[in-house]
Amino acid sequence: MQMANEYQLFVVEDAAQAIDAYYQHKPLGSFGHLAAFSFHETKNIQSGEGGMLVVNDARFSLQAEILREKGTNRAAFFRGEVDKYGWVAVGSSFLASDITAAFLYAQLEQLTAIQAKRCALWQAYQDSFMPLAAKGLIKVPEALQGATSNGHLYYLVCKDIHQRNALIACLKEQGIQAVFHYLSLHSSAYFAGQYKGAALPYSDYYSDCLVRLPLYADLSSEQQSQIINCILDFFKINL
Repeated sequence: MQMANEYQLFVVEDAAQAIDAYYQHKPLGSFGHLAAFSFHETKNIQSGEGGMLVVNDARFSLQAEILREKGTNRAAFFRGEVDKYGWVAVGSSFLASDITAAFLYAQLEQLTAIQAKRCALWQAYQDSFMPLAAKGLIKVPEALQGATSNGHLYYLVCKDIHQRNALIACLKEQGIQAVFHYLSLHSSAYFAGQYKGAALPYSDYYSDCLVRLPLYADLSSEQQSQIINCILDFFKINL
C-alpha cells in the first residue's frame, strides 16, 4: 500500500571523472536516473570545457531535450512533431560548437587506445611504488573490490603535509609538476567562517597529504621513468 506522504528518491550520478570505469561489470554513469560526465581539460576525454548528461530514465528525456534547446521544443519541430517551435520551459545554451564537438568526437573514436595507454601508465606507477607502500613510507591507491580503474589519476598519500610539500618541491627541481588534489571546502578562506559542523579529520588528512602525479596519454615511458626514479630517490634520501 502506498502511503500518502511517500516520496520517490531520484539519483543523479556524479560521473565526472568516470568514463570507461566499471563497478560489478556495470559502467559508471548507468546507476543513476541521470548521470553527468565532464569533458574538462583535465579529464581522460576532453574538449577544454563541457560535459555530457546521460538520461537513464525515459521520464526525463523530453525535459533534458528542452533544457538543451534553450527551453524550446525545437527538436520536436525538426522531427515533425509540431508545426512550429517556441519556448515551453526554462532552458539555456548547452550545445557544444561544431568545432568543439568534432574535437571531442575524434577522441571518443580513439577511446580504447587512449584508455589502454592511461591504464598502462597507472599500473606502472602502482607496480613501482608498492614496495614503498609495503615499507609504510607512503600509501598508494587501493582498488575497491569489483571496481576497475580508468587511469584517470594516480596519487600518493604521504605521512604528513611536510613530507608531501618536500616531495612536490623535489619533483619541481627536476622539472616535474605534481600537485595536491584539493583544499577542503570547510577550511577554505571563503567558507571557514561559515562552517559550524564537526571536525572532518579525513578530509583534512587527504587535503594535506595527497599528491597527484603526471598522468596523460602522451606521457612517454622515458618521462614516467624519470618521475618514478625521482620519487624513489627522494624516499631513499629521506629514510
